[in-house]
Amino acid sequence: MDTSRPGGHCSGGRCCSGGHGIVRPRVRAGGIAGDPVSDIPNPDLGTDAGAEADADIGARKAAVRKQALARRAALPLPERIEASLMLAEAAGLLGLPGGATVAGFWPIRDEIDPRPLLFRLGELGHPLCLPVVVGPRLVFRRLTRETQLVRAGFGTVVPDDRAPELTPDVLLMPLSAYDDRGWRLGYGRGYYDTAIADLMAVGHPVRRIGLAFSVQQVDHVPTEPHDQPLEAILTEQGLTWFNKREGA
Repeated sequence: MDTSRPGGHCSGGRCCSGGHGIVRPRVRAGGIAGDPVSDIPNPDLGTDAGAEADADIGARKAAVRKQALARRAALPLPERIEASLMLAEAAGLLGLPGGATVAGFWPIRDEIDPRPLLFRLGELGHPLCLPVVVGPRLVFRRLTRETQLVRAGFGTVVPDDRAPELTPDVLLMPLSAYDDRGWRLGYGRGYYDTAIADLMAVGHPVRRIGLAFSVQQVDHVPTEPHDQPLEAILTEQGLTWFNKREGA
């Protein structure tokens, strides 16, 4: 798999470059380009997890997820492709430290495709890795042009077990919905929440950036105590930081 070029469409486990008609995303109001986001979750996010830890929290999450995914599924294919290519143009806006290890994901169903962005980050010298479900947790295996990819659960593709495991400094995360407070709604299994908590527990804060289409934004994501907030969201409309350093 060639990670040296920005990608477009894929065939046979390899991605080919596209790169035409790309509009550079803008940083939306309330965010700043390249802001070095604090590793400490913003205490002003206003989590109401305690109040929302009631019997119907799962049902409310499911309802929000269903609505957001329906809007995502309704997007025309040309819009999906253009949005995915536009992500690559935001690589320089992320403000990542030199050599930071970046964990992406292999898209399933109608998720936004992060591979053009990943390949651009690879060109900039960032080691890349992909998540692999091992038991109840995620591990992250190195992704290079020599990596052998195999089919895994949930319809995704992962590096085989010969690929070395890496510790990511940055997570580019898929999601079903997000809100303007930075709360992310995944697919209900909590793999990323657990991975973030595990990394923080061993003193390795990780930058958390969601990748999505803008139609996946909702008014309110119900939260629970274990949920981990995003630090930024990147869509075809631009990059928004949810928390930033004082005076930035």
